[in-house]
Amino acid sequence: MVDVAIHPNSAPNTRTARKRTGLRAALKRRSTVAFLMTLPLIVLILLLVIYPAFYSLHLATLNKSMQRFIGFGNFQFLFKRETFWLVVEQSCIFAITAVVFKALIGFIIAHFVHNIPTKGQRKWRGMLLVPWVIPPAMSTLAWLWLFDPSYSAFNYTLSNFGIGPIPWTGDAYWARFSVILVNVWFGAPFFMIMYLASLKSVPDQLYEAAAIDGANWWQRIWYVTLPMMRNIIAITTLFSLIVTFANFDIVRILTAGGPLDHTHIFATWAFRVGIEGGDIPLGASVSLFMFPILAIAAIFILRDINKRGNEA
Repeated sequence: MVDVAIHPNSAPNTRTARKRTGLRAALKRRSTVAFLMTLPLIVLILLLVIYPAFYSLHLATLNKSMQRFIGFGNFQFLFKRETFWLVVEQSCIFAITAVVFKALIGFIIAHFVHNIPTKGQRKWRGMLLVPWVIPPAMSTLAWLWLFDPSYSAFNYTLSNFGIGPIPWTGDAYWARFSVILVNVWFGAPFFMIMYLASLKSVPDQLYEAAAIDGANWWQRIWYVTLPMMRNIIAITTLFSLIVTFANFDIVRILTAGGPLDHTHIFATWAFRVGIEGGDIPLGASVSLFMFPILAIAAIFILRDINKRGNEA
């Protein structure tokens, strides 16, 4: 028999080769590649979203000087203030009304653009996206001039029809109307482009079959278009609801929360209390109150999407 001598370094080399082979196999997996490609985004979310969220939660448990732990003291103080509940009411009215009108206008404009010949759609899409592309602060400054009490272009136009000057930002009702109008003007193009992309994915055969069955245009929209777009409508509505609740620049520039705090929403009142008022923990408590409202909305919308997915 021939004795085979085993080199003492052969075992470590075998382990190294196995590790290299395992690493290569892992890198060839789609899940591993996908994780590595999304890793920078995950790190960015951790740094810019998760950490600030937990830090604001920590701040909300401190006193005004941020030197003593008071637990839920800031929240108890807010619940006793009438202004806080006014801000909650105004934030819900502002967000829900603006999102509803953005969805309706976006849906109508998307159908209008969808029915235009393909050659002309690019021009219309570019023009209709302008409000969404312009920075909100810049466009709000233009709207502020349009609402100016002395040199308002709107009031000048209305005066030609014998309608008296309207206090766009000086009256509580008109101030709320103004901030909602500007938000709808800014956000409707986003709904339009999302709905337009969804409309292009609806098969023409479904419309042809509905027309053969004698369905009119409203029945085709209700029984064909809307069911095929429901998931896109739900996701777009949820995303817009989150962004609208957290809106700051439009209200801040247009009314600064006035008159008499009647247009304050969570973001602007948190800034007023926390930064301008010097009570950062109380401002953090105000901003955190958006989370349970948005969480409830997200649960209902996402559950409905999952339910339809399971039925399909």
